[in-house]
Amino acid sequence: MCEIRSALGALVCVLLLAGPALQVRADEVKALARAQEIVGGRCFLCHGARGEAASELFPRLAAQNAEYIAKQLANFRSGARKSDTMKGMAADLTPEDMRALGLFFSRQTSPPHSVSDPSLAEEGGVLYAKGGAAIEVSACAGCHGPRGHGSTTLPRLAGQVASYLETQLKQFGTRERTNDNAVMHNIAEKMTEREIQAVAEYLSTLD
Repeated sequence: MCEIRSALGALVCVLLLAGPALQVRADEVKALARAQEIVGGRCFLCHGARGEAASELFPRLAAQNAEYIAKQLANFRSGARKSDTMKGMAADLTPEDMRALGLFFSRQTSPPHSVSDPSLAEEGGVLYAKGGAAIEVSACAGCHGPRGHGSTTLPRLAGQVASYLETQLKQFGTRERTNDNAVMHNIAEKMTEREIQAVAEYLSTLD
């Protein structure tokens, strides 16, 4: 009897210890299922079924940082980030939905794009890593990391669609986009068209 009680006690202890981990796993499975439902109903049209971007017209969401995606969706819904299309898409999303979408897309892979202009990409790599002293442009790597993977509060830039990066840099430079770090305004407004294209080309080739 004592042996049975000891075995039962050990089993209870194991279950108690594993309980929180199992619960977290169950919550993730539920969130990912919800995200796939949302993606299949709307997001895939522009961003692809796994965030790979349906065309060069749309940004890649695959491998993007989860918290960053959730924040952008909240900003689209509130109007802090301007987009008539995305405001409508995010209008009925709950905070839980946004976190679920962030989790889903963060789990996807983001293979680098092929280099279309080697010399331009090389220029972009130097600017990204060292900045532009002549125009007082800070090195992008200082905030976004040496490989462009960002952080919980800053976006992953590696593997992003080059044309999308160009557009966002220009919008930061003209203050058309104001929902993120204001540091980007001062940096982007000093960049030339060539520098914007170079950095965008370079980042699109990173994994």
